This record gives sequence, C-alpha cells and structure tokens, in this order.
Amino acid sequence: MRHSERHRIERIGWLRAAVLGANDGIVSTASLILGVAAAGADSKALLVAGVAGLVAGAMSMAAGEYVSVSSQADMEEADLAKERAELADAPEQEHAELAEIYVRRGLDRGLADTVASQLMEQDALGAHARDELGISEVSTARPIQAAFASAGSFSVGAALPLCVVLLFPESLLMWGVPGSSLVFLALLGSIAAKAGGAPVLKGASRVTLLGALAMALTAGVGRLFGVAV
Repeated sequence: MRHSERHRIERIGWLRAAVLGANDGIVSTASLILGVAAAGADSKALLVAGVAGLVAGAMSMAAGEYVSVSSQADMEEADLAKERAELADAPEQEHAELAEIYVRRGLDRGLADTVASQLMEQDALGAHARDELGISEVSTARPIQAAFASAGSFSVGAALPLCVVLLFPESLLMWGVPGSSLVFLALLGSIAAKAGGAPVLKGASRVTLLGALAMALTAGVGRLFGVAV
C-alpha cells in the first residue's frame, strides 16, 4: 500500500499570515479602544475608533503582506531566471554543483553524480531550485494568499473587542475589553500552536503576555494624555 502522510510545515504559508493578522487585530484594536477609553471617551467614540482601526488595520495588513511577500516572490523569480540561464549556458558546471551539494549531505561521489544526473534529466530547474536555492512548493511565496489571510484574520480579530464594546456597559469597558481580549489571545495562541504542532501552553502564554503589555502601555498613554487635556 502507498504510504500517505501530511506534515504541518505545509500550512506555514497561510498559518503565519493568519496568526499574525488575528493577533494584530485583537491587540491593536483592543489597545486603541483602551487608549481612547482611558482618555475619557464614551462608548460611541470607542466604537467609532474601533471600527476605524479595523478598516485601516485590515487594509494595512493586506497591503503590507502583499508587498513584502511579492518582494520575496520577485527575488525567487530572479534567482530562478538566473539558474535557468546557467543551466542553458553551462549544464556541466551546474551538474557538478548539484552533485557537490549531495556529497556534502552524505552521498559518495559516484552516487551523488548519478542522483544529480537523474534529477536533472527529470527537472533540472526544479532540482536546483529545491536543493541549491531552497525554493520548494511549500515555501514558495504566495502574495495574494498571504494578503487575504492577513486581512481576513485581522478583521475577525478586531471584531472581537468591538463586540465587547457593543455588549458591555460603558462602566465595565476598562476591564471588560482587556479581560476578554486576553481570553481571545489565549485561544488564538492555543489554536495556532495546535495547528502548528507546538506546545499549547507556550503558544497561548506567549501571545497573551505580549498582548497584555501592549494594552497596558496604550492605556497608560491614553490616561496620561486624557489628564493632560
């Protein structure tokens, strides 16, 4: 029977962008709401600030991910174009270069030459992309996927503290927003750790502690400027 298996590394493209977006959505929106609340704003102003933060943050995340991952894709394409030209101009040198990679990985010279020959006969560019440049199907940059994953997950994350503003009475928002946001962050860290095969407690505590620090600092700034004004 054919053995079939799937590894978690295959999720890295969308998982990284999704976790980053959701975490940023929760932390930045909750911190924004806390900062404005600490300055003495009412719930309507908090809601307006939160919605504005959601829209601006989602667009920023999408644009940022698209630009950064597109830069990675451009670099990959440039390296592949260079490798394609070298394969056309100097195939023997490229064969020797690939064989040398396999020798350094533990194969004897004869077997390394055979493996390099067979792989280059099948897909020379693919073999060099994978073993020389480190470009594979798993790690290939996907700008559009990253942009949508970040924007969508940011929007979901940002919507959570906004729901708290809608549901909690104004007098409890200074405690309800950070408390619920820390719970959301702990759940996010747990889910991300589970999806990535990492320890759940470590993943949850990492994002929760950093989120708590961000919200505390923003609330302090809001309080300081609120008193000054």
